[in-house]
Amino acid sequence: MNAPTAGPTVLYEERGAVALVTLNRPEALNSFTRQMHRDLWAALDRAEANPVIRALVITGAGRGFCAGADLAEFDFEPGPDLVERADPGPVIDQAFNPTARRIQSLRFPVIAAVNGVAAGAGASLAMTCDIAIAAPGASFIQAFSKIGLIPDAGGSWFLVERLGLARAMALAMTGDKLPAQQAKDWGMIWDVADDPLATALAMADKLAVMPTQALVATRALLRDAGKRSLNEQLDAERDTQSALGRTHDYIEGVMAFRQKRPAQFKGA
Repeated sequence: MNAPTAGPTVLYEERGAVALVTLNRPEALNSFTRQMHRDLWAALDRAEANPVIRALVITGAGRGFCAGADLAEFDFEPGPDLVERADPGPVIDQAFNPTARRIQSLRFPVIAAVNGVAAGAGASLAMTCDIAIAAPGASFIQAFSKIGLIPDAGGSWFLVERLGLARAMALAMTGDKLPAQQAKDWGMIWDVADDPLATALAMADKLAVMPTQALVATRALLRDAGKRSLNEQLDAERDTQSALGRTHDYIEGVMAFRQKRPAQFKGA
């Protein structure tokens, strides 16, 4: 069993309009405990409660990004009710699924700075973020088949969406390691950078001065496009454009364009 982490399992910092969230169990490759999920939710709540924050970066402390679930939290002690006690369903329902849904519903864009291995639900976490930037030595591993399980925390959905069925199927079944550069080439992540945190923070700074509501609406439209027909997507685009047409940033953006000056977006 891993030794308890000294200090908080999630670190939170604000850098201007950008919030930096660091998973902080380096001795366990930042694998998730239930407490770590709760600490992450608290950090996300803190960022959303501050109107100044308009982008967020998630990274990992130490040499790993996130190794998924900490299996030490599962009760495999021999004895009665072992199957019920070892059931992963409750922690998925009560922790991992809420985390995936929470990140996808944030009011600002989210960037993953993948500093090392992202395994199991850790790979799902990176894909849940809007943009992912990885270190050259980082890798993504679908570790589930090696312990008799299936991709979770959104992994089975994101893998097919990002990679297509053939690549998703082979990765999920074999559990083979996907190096960062190949993950970029295949479309799992946006970029590879020697300093993924600095690159992610620079990206966050860029997005933080853009029209935040339009960015989040773009996330929703692109994420849900696969379940709509073209006609339905055209209607969704129309309705979203109409709603954004009532925002400050739309009026400011068009006026700035016409006046040939930089736009001053407020995220409203």
